[in-house]
Amino acid sequence: MRKLIGACAMAAGLLGGLAGAQAQTFPSRQITLVVPFPPGGSTDVAARIMAEKMRPILGQPVIIENQGGAGGSIAVGRVARSAPDGYTIDIGQWDTHVGSIIYNLNYDLQKDFEPLGLISVNPQLLVGKKTLPADKLSELVTWMKANPGDAKFVNQNAAAAISGLLLQQLTNTKLTFIPYRGAGPAMTDLVSGQVDLLVAQGAVTLPQIRGGTIKAIANLSPQRSASMPDIPTSDETGVPGLYMSGWFGFWAPKGTPKDVVAKLNSAMMQVLADPATKAKFAELGLDVASKEQQTPEGAAAFQKAEIEKWWPIIKAANIKGE
Repeated sequence: MRKLIGACAMAAGLLGGLAGAQAQTFPSRQITLVVPFPPGGSTDVAARIMAEKMRPILGQPVIIENQGGAGGSIAVGRVARSAPDGYTIDIGQWDTHVGSIIYNLNYDLQKDFEPLGLISVNPQLLVGKKTLPADKLSELVTWMKANPGDAKFVNQNAAAAISGLLLQQLTNTKLTFIPYRGAGPAMTDLVSGQVDLLVAQGAVTLPQIRGGTIKAIANLSPQRSASMPDIPTSDETGVPGLYMSGWFGFWAPKGTPKDVVAKLNSAMMQVLADPATKAKFAELGLDVASKEQQTPEGAAAFQKAEIEKWWPIIKAANIKGE
């Protein structure tokens, strides 16, 4: 019996040592960063900046995989079902980790993920095609009232859908919602004039605004952004209270070991501390998250607060995804 107990203890020790060795060597192969939208959108741009700069820190490639559909919920569901080993993570945002309750999810946004850290806080912009007969919100509302239902509004994710519904409710107007799989394809059609209005983050909208191919209508935030101070808020331009939240963060499947979470978070924070990253983010209209928000605990608290703020609004409006 003593020999048996001794053998079991030795085996347990070996297994514990093996697990520890595996954690110490993480990552020993490439990491997949799932982007839940097509290439070309703001999420994709931010993901590629982070992946490129995290690679030398982690010593392994960070490979981007784009998977659009259902406002990003399909890709996030894939991550929820992945092995909790740190080798499959996603770059999430308000749409995918708060607003996606408008879809019939087969996973739990609060219980099936480990937050790795918040990356940035991103003002959402309402932009219009170049030939839109309005340059600010008050003029847009006047035009919409004179032409009910004529405004073709892009519906590419939960944030866009809710922004459009809030705009209708606050102004007593009517939009025609046009579904898209992501902001990248939608921007192409906005530039060509096939749609009229789009709500998206600065990473995808600012280059076109600066290039003069589309026009900025309003920043859907309570205050102007440090990264785009020249764009007025909805409060300033005629529709008080028309707000939409925007941010990026990293998530891993629930049960990912704490030391693996710590390594991924450390790499993320090192990239965000780099002045070159901060400059690039500012150029894209992304404000780097605070140091407190960059921690797993800070990201978890931030997401919880966003859920508590927005879920009652979504449920009260009975908003459903298409």
